[in-house]
Amino acid sequence: MSSSKSNIIIIQLTISLNLMILSSSYMLVHHLNKNNHNHNHHSRPILQANNSQCSLFMGSWVHDDSYPVYESSACPVIDPDFNCQMYGRPDSDYLKYRWQPANCELPRFNGLVFLEKMKGKTIMFVGDSLGRNQFESLICLTWSSVPRVNTQVIRSYPLSTFKFLDYDVTIAYYKAQYLVDIDSVSGRRVLKLEDISENARFWTGADVLMFNTGHWWSHTGVTQGWDVMESGGSLYQDMDRMVAMQTAVRTWGRWVDRNIDTSKTRVFFQSFSPTHYNPEEWSGGGATPSKNCYGEKSPVSASVFSGVFPNEMKVVDTVLKEMKTPVYVLDITTLSEMRKDAHPSIYSGDTSTGQKSNPHDTPDCTHWCLPGLPDTWNQLFYTVLFY
Repeated sequence: MSSSKSNIIIIQLTISLNLMILSSSYMLVHHLNKNNHNHNHHSRPILQANNSQCSLFMGSWVHDDSYPVYESSACPVIDPDFNCQMYGRPDSDYLKYRWQPANCELPRFNGLVFLEKMKGKTIMFVGDSLGRNQFESLICLTWSSVPRVNTQVIRSYPLSTFKFLDYDVTIAYYKAQYLVDIDSVSGRRVLKLEDISENARFWTGADVLMFNTGHWWSHTGVTQGWDVMESGGSLYQDMDRMVAMQTAVRTWGRWVDRNIDTSKTRVFFQSFSPTHYNPEEWSGGGATPSKNCYGEKSPVSASVFSGVFPNEMKVVDTVLKEMKTPVYVLDITTLSEMRKDAHPSIYSGDTSTGQKSNPHDTPDCTHWCLPGLPDTWNQLFYTVLFY
């Protein structure tokens, strides 16, 4: 065969291979987007922003009888809201799932290694109660490895701390559901979209900061955490919530850029933690016997998962791209969307809403049981910190 003919064949094969790759990519994007009918979401980017060779946040849930890592009765800090086993959840299979990334293995969380590597340091979670969910999970995971060490617990508002005294390691949680400040002015709660100084003074000196916000921006009525918003020197009874959130997150971003020394402090942002109140989001177009997460006992199959990207994360992504300080996004949204089975539902210490008498009307499909899904968030956190 002549050299020219060989070259033509090679070029044809190369073109065919590229067309196959493009076709496969199109089919993947089409699969993720074809069932997305929620006007409050836009399509999730296929490529992770962190550009890791290992796609930590894409994969599947695998049943694993070696889980959970700890028992709820053996951890001293689980709030009643998250303690599903204590409050009567009859099933336990939801505890026995391990996250399997698509192209790598996660190291198992080792509390002793965590304490040795973090000796003399402070890890602080800042945000809403989903941050508290993760804060308590990290304590439980670590405590299970060293249950006899000396500890100190300080529960207060807005700052709670848990110290492993023998290692001089502090795990802290600061409640700031909007990140920015809320001041009381003439009896009204003023959400100050461009002021973060009061909250941020508590964060100074932390070695690792994990931020989150999102859920409270959509609260209205009695669950709304403010009376008026302040922006640009003016007060507003209300405004587009995503515009307000973006203003607040930009305020946070400016604080990070001006105050964080990346040689001393690592900054993370926890992506939006999904809820499971609408079964159409996980039914794949089939029957929807439940009205919410109540009674759900297994993860969503990846084959019916539609893949959505919350507007709250679009806001965060926009601000992160404007910042000069590198912030690592712990992208737990997709893997958590698969876990419709992992919420407290009616099995929490909250008796005020009559959950058990109205399981289809008042379950908690926002927070997560402990042990449970937040342990995987922390396994991913542990992996990113040390590997």
